[in-house]
Amino acid sequence: MMEVTLNINKKNYKLDVDDGTPLLWVLRDELGLVGTKFGCGIGQCGACTVHIDGVAQRSCQTMVIMAEDKEITTIEGLSENGDHPVQEAWEEIDVPQCGYCQGGQMMTASALLKKNPNPSSEEIRMAMNGNICRCASYNRIEKAVATAAQKMSK
Repeated sequence: MMEVTLNINKKNYKLDVDDGTPLLWVLRDELGLVGTKFGCGIGQCGACTVHIDGVAQRSCQTMVIMAEDKEITTIEGLSENGDHPVQEAWEEIDVPQCGYCQGGQMMTASALLKKNPNPSSEEIRMAMNGNICRCASYNRIEKAVATAAQKMSK
């Protein structure tokens, strides 16, 4: 066990955890931030995506020690009131079906739009490629990302 300090959603947390603990388990089990989902556990599905220093990362593959002294944002921290343009576009386009992957999808989409505020359809598809949706809502996801980009450009 070791003490780590994590900055998550602009709050500092001091925790005693094993340094080999995946960040995902700290978020869910230690802090109750359950919007970040466990999917495949091997970083392939994207359900556990969070931002670490603004970059979309798989929290199931990020050991907690690697996240210390970095700015971590979860879906709960994307906006205070669910009014981030990506969240609004998701609702407007009615993207979710089962909803399980949606937090990770939105975190990947918001990281893309921060880096590239006006992505082409191909760029959206490439950026979202690593996020798997078992309901196959890919066309609506692409449309929502494009809609969010439009909202952010106004």
